[in-house]
Amino acid sequence: MPRRAKPNDGFSPSPTDEQAATYDQLFPMLEAAHREMTELSKKKQDGIVNALKIRVLNRLLGELSKVIEKDPSHAFVDMLDEETLPQNSDAVLILSQWQAALKQYKDRHHGRDSSTHELRWFTLESPGEKYR
Repeated sequence: MPRRAKPNDGFSPSPTDEQAATYDQLFPMLEAAHREMTELSKKKQDGIVNALKIRVLNRLLGELSKVIEKDPSHAFVDMLDEETLPQNSDAVLILSQWQAALKQYKDRHHGRDSSTHELRWFTLESPGEKYR
């Protein structure tokens, strides 16, 4: 029988329903951006990311930042620097860190409900117990 655990591990406050919805909406966009930047980096690793791409990526990262702002992993993710224009490989590294932080966040707050056996977010508005 799987071990039962409370979704909130004490280190990261439960998200709101709105934060969970934002995550579900924007995480696929982050994955797509990471794939695109990885492809650019393969072609020209030391190429400079243009200002438009940085603005678009930072807008996405800014919204995702609101989701994990109270999570410990938030301290380890950065925005792309619009002034120094990072290289493609630097952007890939930063987007990879965001993906890792967001996946950990979801692992803590999303899972199989112990009573309904359905996968769902465990939010402030809809707490519960999940199997781990």
